[in-house]
Amino acid sequence: MSKKEHTALSAATGVEQAIKMLEGRWKLMILFHLFGGKLLRFSDLERAIPAISQKMLIQQLRQMEEDGIVRRIVHPQVPPKVEYGLTGWGQALCPALDALLTWAERREPGSG
Repeated sequence: MSKKEHTALSAATGVEQAIKMLEGRWKLMILFHLFGGKLLRFSDLERAIPAISQKMLIQQLRQMEEDGIVRRIVHPQVPPKVEYGLTGWGQALCPALDALLTWAERREPGSG
């Protein structure tokens, strides 16, 4: 796939749309728990992020699923077993977020 040519406007708009997909107090925390191909049940995510409410976790997971970042896997068994993992596209966020973290760590003290 060839790299798309951007104008200043299309680049800014594209980055803005990407950031909107990650907006939400808990989305990044959920992402970091799922990176590396991990599959976690809802209860595992609740335990991993104790400050999040059930309602908020459901909401954030649904939004990320709608955006194509998270996949919900339902295993046909009784009782039903549901796991969450990242899509390939969601997993591809890892290097971008790592680069953003590295960039943020390079900020010189007092430069704000």
